[in-house]
Amino acid sequence: MRESIAILMLIYVISSCSNSKKWNQSTQEDQEILSPYQRLVSHYQDSMNLSFITGENQVLLHEDLELGKHLDFFAINEEYKCEASFEKVESGKVFEMKTSTDRLPLYKDFGILHFALGKDSFSLHLYQNQEYPDYLFCPFKDQTNGVSSYGAGRYLDFAMSDTMAPIIDFNLCYNPLCAYNYKYSCPIPPKENHLNIAIEAGVKNWVH
Repeated sequence: MRESIAILMLIYVISSCSNSKKWNQSTQEDQEILSPYQRLVSHYQDSMNLSFITGENQVLLHEDLELGKHLDFFAINEEYKCEASFEKVESGKVFEMKTSTDRLPLYKDFGILHFALGKDSFSLHLYQNQEYPDYLFCPFKDQTNGVSSYGAGRYLDFAMSDTMAPIIDFNLCYNPLCAYNYKYSCPIPPKENHLNIAIEAGVKNWVH
């Protein structure tokens, strides 16, 4: 997961070279009271915010850019960073994953992550996009959807190397792009990835 954080941070930093919008990043004083882990996640969230509100990633609608809106996040909580075990799905099926449109991308059921939150055990399936086989995709739903997070679920990404000693960090989960702009086609989390728990971590809902 450390590799995944580095990849995501690099993408957002590269795409966020300038900022003319009125939005306050985490200040030096804010950073000083955070743990090293919290600073890492805060930097990732700041970089993600910049990539949206500057218009560099060209995702937000024009009216949202004009209003100077920004992404909102749950408080960074290390309890939502979970060690997991990986179970490879032998002869995993390739299937058409449903999306918010009629597009049906091909994914392979690649493996299962088993983890615990508190005293309860859960599992999430990882899917391999047949067009981008080097990365694994984890769309999921939880009990915050439609309340404080996006109704159609949120996403996590993993590198193949993450399966060696997997960490699920829900503080890094992000919204499908169709949460921000109707022109996108976004995978819908399969029923096997619906969690019977509220994941109060990561990005919150985008209010149009």
